[in-house]
Amino acid sequence: METIIVLVVLAAIAFWIASIYNRLVALKNRYENGFSQIEVQLKRRYDLIPNLVETAKGYMAHERETLEAVINARNQAMAGLQAAAADPGNAGAIKELSGAEGMLGSAMGRLNVVMEAYPDLKANQNMMQLTEELTTTENKVAFSRQGYNDQVTAYNTYRQSFPPTVFANMFGHTDDAELLEFADSEQIQAAPNVSFN
Repeated sequence: METIIVLVVLAAIAFWIASIYNRLVALKNRYENGFSQIEVQLKRRYDLIPNLVETAKGYMAHERETLEAVINARNQAMAGLQAAAADPGNAGAIKELSGAEGMLGSAMGRLNVVMEAYPDLKANQNMMQLTEELTTTENKVAFSRQGYNDQVTAYNTYRQSFPPTVFANMFGHTDDAELLEFADSEQIQAAPNVSFN
């Protein structure tokens, strides 16, 4: 009889430990999926930016430095995205992406300020369409980033709580996931909301 009780207790403990492991895996998969949603939207935005710059080039011949800064910042952000997409659990890669996105937002903000001086550019149909697509994409990026950060917070909270924290390292969940925050969110949020009307 005692053997049965011991076996039942051991089975209950094993089930309990397995449930902790499964919950950690599920939460990690959720935040990684959340990052993939951000990746889709950022790639779309990165694809729109060269079209925006090409359209602006014809009107802004004297603003080459600003246009090149936008393209350089876009390329750095793309590289940051590739590194982060390869391992969304890598805190350094997420921080690098955050910094690159901050630089891109700053460059886009400067471009928007410069474009205000070109009324013909603001009235260009192609530019208006690109700007609308970019604004829509920025809204999707913000929404996806919020979802990702919510999933990261859920994972980190569970991983740090007791008793999962006792087992997390044994199961390979050694570090917290990194929130995706932009260096200057106010500037980033202002950058895509360009009004050419």
